Amino acid sequence: MTSIHLSQIVKRFGDFTALQEMDLRIHDGEFIALLGPSGCGKSTTMNIIAGMEDPSEGRVMFGDRDVTALPMQKRGVGFVFQNYAIFTHMTVRENLAYGPRMHGAPRAEIERRVVEMADFLDLGAILDRPSAGLSVNILQRLAIGRSAIMEPAIFLLDEPLSNVDAAFRAVMRRELKSLQQRFEQTMVYVTHDQLEAMTMADRIAVMDHGVLQQVGTPLEVYNAPANLFVAQFLGAPGMNLLPGMLDGDGIVLEGGGRIALDDREVRTARRATGRDVVYGFRPEEARMGEDGVTRPVSFVERIGARTILHMEGGIKAVFENDVAVAEGRPVTLSPNPGAARIFDAGTGARLEG
Repeated sequence: MTSIHLSQIVKRFGDFTALQEMDLRIHDGEFIALLGPSGCGKSTTMNIIAGMEDPSEGRVMFGDRDVTALPMQKRGVGFVFQNYAIFTHMTVRENLAYGPRMHGAPRAEIERRVVEMADFLDLGAILDRPSAGLSVNILQRLAIGRSAIMEPAIFLLDEPLSNVDAAFRAVMRRELKSLQQRFEQTMVYVTHDQLEAMTMADRIAVMDHGVLQQVGTPLEVYNAPANLFVAQFLGAPGMNLLPGMLDGDGIVLEGGGRIALDDREVRTARRATGRDVVYGFRPEEARMGEDGVTRPVSFVERIGARTILHMEGGIKAVFENDVAVAEGRPVTLSPNPGAARIFDAGTGARLEG
């Protein structure tokens, strides 16, 4: 196993700064997801770890080794790309065997590892089939197997499931986590899909515009977002964020309505400059009542076991599927006790009481 430390990494492309002073420590054997929207710098970060890009400033450490100037082929990392890189003129068996064979592994060892990896990834029945003509799902599974068979200490995956169908994606989430645990690899996984990050990662590094916004366990970044970006990006649907101003023991909302605060929340809100705040609560933490924020229901979205209410002003609430509501009718919502997160309207940072 190998830890990774990106120490004060900056990456510039001409006048454009893709990464701004990133300091990130990834532990031995950890599964970490780099999560963020397109263009946030997550793939650039992975390319710097792999050695495909040189940082403009800073150092890359693998354990106690400085590998900043070391070329990719000498770093000993495995890499799986978004677009699978498979030799289509080879069979599945030949693709899996390619890496060990190029490294001079004995024939019996190659065969053992190929059969073992094929069984693990459910490729055993098609080992002697040509790769050309296989489905996208199977080709991506093969690409993962071909890299994993080398048992690299560091395994990098750049949105490997973005081109496969939803059902197969769910299967591969389980298999990738099992693969990482089996070989005790340090795995870095780039994705814009919060579900992939939340279900697989030990920790999530949330990025936006080249800036590392927050690093924490899935529950930490979901329950205690560091700022407005993380609060809005995590969650499906995302957190309700309502601008307002502190007024005594409550917040008067810009769009109308007032939400009462407990003593702790009042102390927290008073930390905001000018007392302008953004009041946040998760849609699943809302309840109907007589006090709170009242808005007409613009759309009722029933999804199996739950119903999502979409209200004017972008407010959302999640209830059981049998909730009695109608489009066009007003509903009054308030968050459950202790569910509020309060953010500084100027800086976007979450305020802690």
